[in-house]
Amino acid sequence: MDTPDSVGAMSVVDVERFVTDGFVKLEASVPREVADAARELLWRRIGLSPDDPGGWTQPVVWASDMTGEGPFGEIARSPRLAQALDEICGPGGWRPRGALGTIPIRFPRVPPADDRGWHIDLNIAMPDGSFRCGARSHTMLLLTLLSEVGPDDAPTRIRVGSHRDALKVLGEKTWDPFEAGPLLDEASAHRPLAYATGAPGDVYLVHPLTVHAADEHRGTEPRFMAQGPVFLTEPLSPDGSNALARAIAG
Repeated sequence: MDTPDSVGAMSVVDVERFVTDGFVKLEASVPREVADAARELLWRRIGLSPDDPGGWTQPVVWASDMTGEGPFGEIARSPRLAQALDEICGPGGWRPRGALGTIPIRFPRVPPADDRGWHIDLNIAMPDGSFRCGARSHTMLLLTLLSEVGPDDAPTRIRVGSHRDALKVLGEKTWDPFEAGPLLDEASAHRPLAYATGAPGDVYLVHPLTVHAADEHRGTEPRFMAQGPVFLTEPLSPDGSNALARAIAG
């Protein structure tokens, strides 16, 4: 495996797998200790402790990084991640970001939240500043692991190849996500499942049309994962030449 500093001519992600599956995993976008430091900072921000499970009373606690403070900025500006984005979006095809975005922290040993429906993320910026979802996406999705995530630790569930199903469902419309969700679920229900598991510092690059969902936490340790958009410099189109476009062409 490449080290985080070994960015260069060698590819860091399997681009053809992204085209086929609608997502790809980038291992070790930063050294593990950077992701560990981000998790420690999040514990302080939410006022809870990894050593006091008695305080873990909610299934999900929402945190965020909007400033790129310390280790968050190191992850967001990772050279290895930048190379992966160049390989997927094309050089100049994405806008650098300075922060990780929203960070849902999922806790074990409590009844799960009712937020595990199949969906795609809001991906089209509207003139009034709101967001809707549609095929002409303005963003792609990054899932950044900030803790160990195994099969029982509420990994994001991903329907492999579902970006092609979503393209057919969405058509040329822009959709309210609650309206689109059931249609996306039905259209992609036949797809095999993959799980966003891995180590702190791993990142999943997810096609904006790939259908995914949260999962119930069956493990013992809280799961920390950032989910944030990367803005594209041009709206997604099947006529493009990058991996995002090739994934929905034909």
